Amino acid sequence: MTHALRICLLLYVLAVPLSSLGQLNNSPVGARALGLGGASVTLPEVWALSNNPAGIATLKNPVAGAYAHNLFLLKELSTVGLLAISPVPRVGVVGVDVQRFGGEAYNEQRLGLGVAHQLGVVRLGLKADLLQVRVKEWGSRKAVALSLGLQSDLVPGLTFGAHIYNLNQAKLAQFQDERVPTVMKLGLGFQAAAKVLLVLEAEKELEYPAAVKGGVEYRVVPALGLRTGFHSGTRAGTAGVDVTFRQFQVAYAVGAQHQLGMSNYLSVAYVLAKEKLP
Repeated sequence: MTHALRICLLLYVLAVPLSSLGQLNNSPVGARALGLGGASVTLPEVWALSNNPAGIATLKNPVAGAYAHNLFLLKELSTVGLLAISPVPRVGVVGVDVQRFGGEAYNEQRLGLGVAHQLGVVRLGLKADLLQVRVKEWGSRKAVALSLGLQSDLVPGLTFGAHIYNLNQAKLAQFQDERVPTVMKLGLGFQAAAKVLLVLEAEKELEYPAAVKGGVEYRVVPALGLRTGFHSGTRAGTAGVDVTFRQFQVAYAVGAQHQLGMSNYLSVAYVLAKEKLP
């Protein structure tokens, strides 16, 4: 790892402690969520498998997805992932995902399995993630983190979401009692008009102050969406766009942090039926 990269990593950790270097803090997945400042806890969609597993309960058809995130134009701060979700009779909606973050000197890997159920106006989700952290000079560590999520349609157009990641406070190492971070999120999503969605979310990692995230999404036409957002913890602004055609949805988002620069996010989803993505 070069000296310049070490400095960038240090600045990043100091400046944005609530935004993980990879999956250990359960960073948001999918360009739609990231375009909304990371406020994803109320979104019912394929990427909810990582963001709040309760959200996959709305899916009626199998969906596959892939994504790539790059922070500050440094390849060592890149994340790539794949996921697949499908309804299973008498079980619920089941999803599996794999993710990798980092480079040769430091990397994180994840294998996750989640399940969600719709119970009236309430959606419940549970997920288990097998995490591996590898540092070139020190070897690797593994842990299993459990997550629990909820979404509820309080009234038509108003959705409440809650998610707790690593509720079991999984331990990575005995030295200094090193544990996977536990992150709690609460949020609201409001369909203010037929084409306008507002989202607001509070996030608290146990060892850091709470952060507020929010965004606005506007659907120009059903196949084209625009969005923008903010994240108080990272002090970053975001913007994004998605395009839906046939069974594909392609989304792109960009984030700007005034000290560290630009970040880019791309995600692609494919529905295995001729039905539009939610």
